[in-house]
Amino acid sequence: MSNQPLYFEDVEFGDDIGPIIKEVSDQSVIDFVSIRAPETEPSRFTSKEVAQSQGLPEAIVPGAMNIALMSQLLTGWSETVSLLKLDVVFRKTVPHNTPLKFSGIITDKDESGSNNLECDITMENDEGVKLVIGNALISLPSRP
Repeated sequence: MSNQPLYFEDVEFGDDIGPIIKEVSDQSVIDFVSIRAPETEPSRFTSKEVAQSQGLPEAIVPGAMNIALMSQLLTGWSETVSLLKLDVVFRKTVPHNTPLKFSGIITDKDESGSNNLECDITMENDEGVKLVIGNALISLPSRP
């Protein structure tokens, strides 16, 4: 997260958000799925063997966790960001223990007084393949 507050007037069409690099560990996926059910059975999210039995090359990051990671790119940009809406498209499965690059770009700035910004966001693997793409609506306060 940025230490500096960000204001609507500071942001322009075409500004970049990020990039940030994260890696989702096996343990972080287990911790995530355990929130809903503390005693989890092995699944395609937590077990390479189960994932392979379902035709996947390895265990994958759950969709809801991918959405949470995408939202962190936006809310981590500045403490003043409010995330209003996030739509994502899953293009490929997201594996564990792989560097992931999260980035975004401002695609629209509402000058009519709402202080809303639209942005496109992506999650890519280390080969530049887009795994998850999305569009978000965020809001920033005006300068005091």
